[in-house]
Amino acid sequence: MPLHHTTTPAHREPGSPEPVAQEEPSGFVSEPGFFNHPEPPCEPDHPAGGALSRLQDVLRRETVAGILLVVAAVLAIVWANSPFAESYFALRDLDVGYEPWHLNFSLGAWAADGLLAIFFFLVGLELKREFVAGDLRDLGKAAVPIAAAVGGVVLPALIYAGVNLGSPETLGGWAIPTATDIAFAVAVLAIVGSHLPSALRLFLLTLAVVDDLLAITIIAVFYTDEVHVLPLLLALVPLAVFGLLAHRFPRFFAHRTWAAWAILVPLAVITWALVHEAGIHATVAGVLLGFAIPVLAGKASGDPVELAEHLEHRVRPLSAGFAVPVFAFFSAGVAVGGWDGLTTALAAPVTLGTIAGLVLGKPLGIIAATWLTTVLTGRKLDPSYRWIDLVGIALLAGIGFTVSLLISELSFDPSAAAGDQAKVAVLTASVLAAVLAGGVLAVRNRRYRSASPRVFGNDAAQA
Repeated sequence: MPLHHTTTPAHREPGSPEPVAQEEPSGFVSEPGFFNHPEPPCEPDHPAGGALSRLQDVLRRETVAGILLVVAAVLAIVWANSPFAESYFALRDLDVGYEPWHLNFSLGAWAADGLLAIFFFLVGLELKREFVAGDLRDLGKAAVPIAAAVGGVVLPALIYAGVNLGSPETLGGWAIPTATDIAFAVAVLAIVGSHLPSALRLFLLTLAVVDDLLAITIIAVFYTDEVHVLPLLLALVPLAVFGLLAHRFPRFFAHRTWAAWAILVPLAVITWALVHEAGIHATVAGVLLGFAIPVLAGKASGDPVELAEHLEHRVRPLSAGFAVPVFAFFSAGVAVGGWDGLTTALAAPVTLGTIAGLVLGKPLGIIAATWLTTVLTGRKLDPSYRWIDLVGIALLAGIGFTVSLLISELSFDPSAAAGDQAKVAVLTASVLAAVLAGGVLAVRNRRYRSASPRVFGNDAAQA
């Protein structure tokens, strides 16, 4: 998931030659590349300050985004299992839209197909920036986290498939435990990891970028039943115009918010609608639109403004504060059916496969792939962190949540029991992964925090 970061110290183990950075109260870690690009200046037509600006700044914080996600999911679960459950499902299944345009969906479908496209637009921006100007432009440097991401996708899928071999009707959900919810994961890391090395965070973020790319590929390839060629070809027209205008007039759109809303957004909506009509999951349109935004390999004095930064800055509050929480609200609501229903759901193959894939398969796949890559290529882990730190990060990657919930909806018929079981599994596994990872990383964070005064002391003595 695309992220916005402020600065925290990158503390090291005792004996490290690098000094400890100054800590800021935010509790975040500074990173190079897309994940810590400078704040774009305020647009001329939108002066700084005001309640709306302050609200947007709050919504860009990682912890706030993660909290909103959890709150929305908890609210949905409570409502769906309360005496008023019927009203929740009636709201979720309420049809809204214009049928002659084939755009008459339930509110739940609008959240999954429509609002989540905003989130995937940021994913597209993230991917392009990392390939053009970030760590993924140097495949040698990124080899270890790339391999870790692949291992974290393959092994969970194999575990799920192994558990569900005797249940052909649920085997199609093999991709559910392959995803990582980076917003949720980074929120946990921000809470418990204020003194962890910055390189550790960079590993998680690079892994998450590749994980997003793999998830997008899986959705596009394996969850598209039939492709209608004509709408797909027609979608290329507004997409091309969108990209052409963004590349030709980056400064214009960056400094005039109204222009982006009046010109780029309608083109994006048309592209989304045609991709949906083509039979491809519409969130893929968000990724394609993100890729269409120009990204500069390096910004020197006199370079044109980087439109990607401005759009990311504008769209993030909408995604974190509305689109993703609303999707979580409509997707996480499942009627458990009391204690008996919960125990039945937890014993189902789809549930066991998903939990085992996320809580066990993810960390094992990441650690195994990382170790194998270091052995075969001779590349070493960053000296600022240890293997036990990487274990915590690997556990953190087991938080599937947003994308896992999306894939569960794509895998099973809405009326099928397996769909509800998959949601129970995703929620349970995400909580378990967060608790386990939080415990490991909290212990390591205390270790780095206790080490930092001695580093200063040693430096002072040597001076």
